[in-house]
Amino acid sequence: MMSDNHTPTTMKDIARHFGVSIATVSRALNDSSRISEARRKEIQQYAREHGFSPNIMAESLRSRRAIKVIGVVIPQFTHFYFSSVLSGIEDEALKHGYRLMVAQSNEQYEREVDICRSFYENQVCGIIVSQAKDTTHYEHFEKLIAKGVPLVFYDRICTGVNASRVTVDDYTGSYAAVDYLIKTGCRCIAFYSSPMKLEISKNRYNGYRDALLKNGLKPDASLVKICDNREDAERITPEVLAMENRPDAFFAVNDDTAIGILFTAKRLGLSVPDDISICGFTNGQRAIACDPMLTTVEQRGVEVGRQAADILIDKIEGLVPKDKVEKRVVRTRLIVRGTTR
Repeated sequence: MMSDNHTPTTMKDIARHFGVSIATVSRALNDSSRISEARRKEIQQYAREHGFSPNIMAESLRSRRAIKVIGVVIPQFTHFYFSSVLSGIEDEALKHGYRLMVAQSNEQYEREVDICRSFYENQVCGIIVSQAKDTTHYEHFEKLIAKGVPLVFYDRICTGVNASRVTVDDYTGSYAAVDYLIKTGCRCIAFYSSPMKLEISKNRYNGYRDALLKNGLKPDASLVKICDNREDAERITPEVLAMENRPDAFFAVNDDTAIGILFTAKRLGLSVPDDISICGFTNGQRAIACDPMLTTVEQRGVEVGRQAADILIDKIEGLVPKDKVEKRVVRTRLIVRGTTR
């Protein structure tokens, strides 16, 4: 409910009701241990029942300090992996009293530049970013660092910028997947990759190639395709399956691409995994929603997000120097399901 005159309930109203100061109400609403648990719950319940909504800007002016906000750049919200990373960032940020300002680059360099500029103008405490696929110039990142804004990359790191980053062990995950495909009898394995200018693409390709070489198989450039989404996978897979050296297995850079391969193979009358084995890389919800369920490399996006936020918050709060570069790697694991033998 609202206050009796139907105007929004304020902290002043709550303070008057309980006969306490506005500062006490603010601390109670922010779950401060300086207020007794019983009093906190009492004030919080009253605020909920009376539809209290905090005025963030007013709160900032009252406290004479900037609100603690972290900027997060997501390439695409529709990808399970990026949304899971965001969940991990939020989990860690909330523990330390930070709010998130989130924006989607939609894989566009210019949009990424604008987002970084907007974050800086809005005085975020720091930024966590996965670069867009078509980003090849990094001045916008370098400017942020030069201005003292802590910056942490995740997943798609920028090797041209000396900044902290959190990645998964792309090489090891890729190697394990392809090695498993070979161990189950596959000899002609296609690889669908993101653009090779991305570090994750290079690492996953190297794992794919080295697994082939270790098992005495020669890499074939005609089996490596730049294809990292379901739509493109459905478009090019019929051509790949019509090749003279038709693959008996596919390793895809993400689950959506792998599912596109699976859909196409079944549409063409092929049996999975009897005729063709398929392995993805993510382990999102779609991996268990297809038939058969998808063998994939688990990427652990939530943990990546937590680690990225942990590094950034340590920099913001002065626990480590802002210019200290920290590199963390989150381990992957192969999840074997029905699309492989």
